[in-house]
Amino acid sequence: MSENANPMTHPRITKVCVNIGVGEGGERLVNAESVLELVTGVKPQRTLGRIQNRDLKVRLGAPIGCKATMRKAEDIKKFLTDAFWVRENTIPGWNFDREGNLSFGVRDYTDFPGQKYNPDIGIYGMDITVVLERPGHRVSRRRRAKGKVGMDHRVTTDQSQAWFVENYGITIMEE
Repeated sequence: MSENANPMTHPRITKVCVNIGVGEGGERLVNAESVLELVTGVKPQRTLGRIQNRDLKVRLGAPIGCKATMRKAEDIKKFLTDAFWVRENTIPGWNFDREGNLSFGVRDYTDFPGQKYNPDIGIYGMDITVVLERPGHRVSRRRRAKGKVGMDHRVTTDQSQAWFVENYGITIMEE
């Protein structure tokens, strides 16, 4: 049986996480949340400080950023197409990890198509993480009858790069 015949071997995007780190609460955090909602269409969630760092003025449990997680395939396709367009459809090879996930940044939300600069909001960049998995990977995360995922079923860096080139037409720069 060939690898292409089995539908369980075809990778798919499980989720896309978009994060804006502000470093403080208040008006800047509220503006960052509105930017995330504009760009992703998903209601953002606040992230809290996990450690106390006096130099950075971060307290334990204080809000320091926001994130939005996208799980619907149609929304993900449109968002990633726009995000890759902002990056000129070019991603460095070191942005892929060994599990096949992709992480990259966008400098300014106004680079997205249809977004205009609003002086009341300001300029915010964001980090985007794309999780690529094969069907059946949920076995490692579920509560009941949790199991391990074999190395052959995981997505490697090379497979992930080939998948993004095929499905989104991006160019991958080698180191």
